[in-house]
Amino acid sequence: MRCYHPLVASVAGCDEVVGVRLRGGNAYTGRGAASFLTQVFNRVRRAGAIGPMVLRADSGFYNSNVTEACRKAQVSFSISVKLFQGLHKVIAAIAEKDWAPISYWIGDGADVAETSYRPFSDKHPEVRLIVRRVKPTPGSQLALFAAYDYHALITNRPGEMIELEADHRRHAIVEDVIRDLKYGVGLNHLPSGRFGANAAWTILNVIAHNLGRYLGRIGLGRDAPTMTTKTLRTRLLSLPGRMTTSGGRTTLHLPKDWPWAESFTRMLAKLRSIPQPGICLRT
Repeated sequence: MRCYHPLVASVAGCDEVVGVRLRGGNAYTGRGAASFLTQVFNRVRRAGAIGPMVLRADSGFYNSNVTEACRKAQVSFSISVKLFQGLHKVIAAIAEKDWAPISYWIGDGADVAETSYRPFSDKHPEVRLIVRRVKPTPGSQLALFAAYDYHALITNRPGEMIELEADHRRHAIVEDVIRDLKYGVGLNHLPSGRFGANAAWTILNVIAHNLGRYLGRIGLGRDAPTMTTKTLRTRLLSLPGRMTTSGGRTTLHLPKDWPWAESFTRMLAKLRSIPQPGICLRT
């Protein structure tokens, strides 16, 4: 059985995909990440984005090629770190007085601290290492063996430590995008044993996903961000209807007592009001 692993990039605060790449074989997350990110950075700039850009990524992107790609593109980074023995020693050297409590779902069970750190090699520039420690859930197996669970990230961003750590955690929204790609369109199972066919399938599914996001964002406004592609299709796209023509006028008859009729007609009216390219509207 062949395995295929896609890389997915989305913009913070949005659920549209701005970059995707399918890789063949048992590829680890970091494989091809640097060139993929360079393409994404260039694409975002060509689309008109100005001002500072920040990469927020999980530990699969923790490698020197990624940070070098960010440096060349003048993009700041915030990347989770895989904990290894040497890093545990660095964290253990942080003084107790340097830990600051943060708001967390466990209540007062989490603190954040930072120190300087030189990742990958002595040639790499020194960066900020921000660490969150979390008390294990009472009664859990981890609580029997450890006082804290640690989560670390490296960043070259300026700013307050607590704000940067909280902002980094918000990058997990990309998991919702990936889940929607799998179960909202068709990336849960790739259809072919041929890489080229699966790559085309991946791109078409991402286009379908983005069209669904644009459709909801333009037509539904505030209601769209909470609606998955599957919900959008079930409620507003895959619906029974009947077309009739009378006096040269075509009418769409929707199901009786359909609960989303108002949302559908509102969305349709907004989409129809968008001027088409090359058409001059007279008032």
